[in-house]
Amino acid sequence: MPYLPTFIAPSRYTDPAAALAQVRAIYDQQIAHLRDAMQRYVAGETLPGHVRACYPFVRVHTVTVARTPAAPDSARLSYGFVAGPGRFETTLTRPDLYGDYYLEQFRLLLQNHQVELEIGTSTQPIPVHFSFAERDHIEGNLSVARRMLMRDVFDLPDLAAMDDGIANGTHEPRPGEAQPLSLFTAARVDYSLQRLRHYTGTSPDWFQNFVLFTNYQFYIDEFVRLGHEEMAKPDSEYIAFVEPGNVVTRRTGLPAEASDALGTPPPRLPQMPGYHLMRADRSGITMVNIGVGPANAKTITDHIAVLRPHTWIMLGHCAGLRNSQQLGDYVLAHGYVREDHVLDEELPLWVPIPALAEIQVALERAVADVTQVKGSALKSIMRTGTVASTDNRNWELLPANQPQRRFSQSRAIALDMESATIAANGFRFRVPYGTLLCVSDKPLHGEIKLPGMADHFYRERVDQHLRIGIRAVELLRGQGINQLHSRKLRSFAEVAFQ
Repeated sequence: MPYLPTFIAPSRYTDPAAALAQVRAIYDQQIAHLRDAMQRYVAGETLPGHVRACYPFVRVHTVTVARTPAAPDSARLSYGFVAGPGRFETTLTRPDLYGDYYLEQFRLLLQNHQVELEIGTSTQPIPVHFSFAERDHIEGNLSVARRMLMRDVFDLPDLAAMDDGIANGTHEPRPGEAQPLSLFTAARVDYSLQRLRHYTGTSPDWFQNFVLFTNYQFYIDEFVRLGHEEMAKPDSEYIAFVEPGNVVTRRTGLPAEASDALGTPPPRLPQMPGYHLMRADRSGITMVNIGVGPANAKTITDHIAVLRPHTWIMLGHCAGLRNSQQLGDYVLAHGYVREDHVLDEELPLWVPIPALAEIQVALERAVADVTQVKGSALKSIMRTGTVASTDNRNWELLPANQPQRRFSQSRAIALDMESATIAANGFRFRVPYGTLLCVSDKPLHGEIKLPGMADHFYRERVDQHLRIGIRAVELLRGQGINQLHSRKLRSFAEVAFQ
């Protein structure tokens, strides 16, 4: 017999705040049940049955393809409405983290369709691992034998409930099953939140809505310096700077919070360390060093995507493919050649990855603002064109000029190993994306990286390049997020949630 918490029946709402409150009540009750049962199990108790708790859900029923005339603030939004008549639903998790996000999605659904939101308890189990608090590792106290029995007593993560079919456009609801409201089920979200802790060394609670990626630690070193510089300013727009190990530095004049004392610098950096320059409204900047290679780029964007950021931008180094380029020149990607191969199954190569005008304009203006090079002179330090990304770090050693010919035919002007992956996953997950690279070598033209030259290059360019990225975020934030979530990223049968 299942050992369940008291059932909370579905109820209907026309007030988004009341609907969110019910989501919180259901989630908190279900999580409390799991945590209590787990503590009793660790203490050696025999529980009265298979322990089960389930995620809350939100559901809407629509009977027409028509929408209520949109209010001015959402007239141009590419989300917030369902594609047509039918039953639509999704499971929900972590209302403490996603509360503002859920509230906005609920508000738009109510505004656009004038229907009730149904909130209830789903039949999708919450894996017990996803119920643990941030620093709760009580399962480590179990004996080997008792840990083996956990599968009989608790629901463990079921990967079949976490696939990306909705995002990939391959999901087909079974007969009688509701159509999806969100790209991600609650279990898929929880899985990624756990992975983010592992890969970045920071809690997902710290992540901000604007994300910068880099493939060099030099950029992170400079970001750390700028982060602490901001914390020394009593009037900074940023309120905290968070480093791996959840080490928190508050802005001068702000009191420490209780959780700050729990942060501890890790003995070694995680695989893809994350750093967070926080604003009170979560519109600050997260920066992640993804390291080298498309596999890392796909991995981290697979997981950050569940946080529904407003944009992510790649700032890194590349090989310049044109003889006219100079070391230190910038490359603004307006197209991508995908030879990274890590997304070929999820996103076929025939799918174009378009440049997003809002981000292109912001990056170009940011280069001009930071370098103080204006007008046509900007072309002397920045070139717009196609960026090729490869999974072969030693592509230049392949015989018979195999890749060089393809890159020439594609009109590529730069090559790296991550940018096309990040852009393609942004397209796939409906996260606005952009790329601004800096030429660090020109292997086709005899200019390869040498230690002394590289050190000089890094000192000269990293600070400026990073400031350009931060300036681009400021511009995008200032123009409002409604300008960012482009219809280019949405299909004609799209989920309602942003």
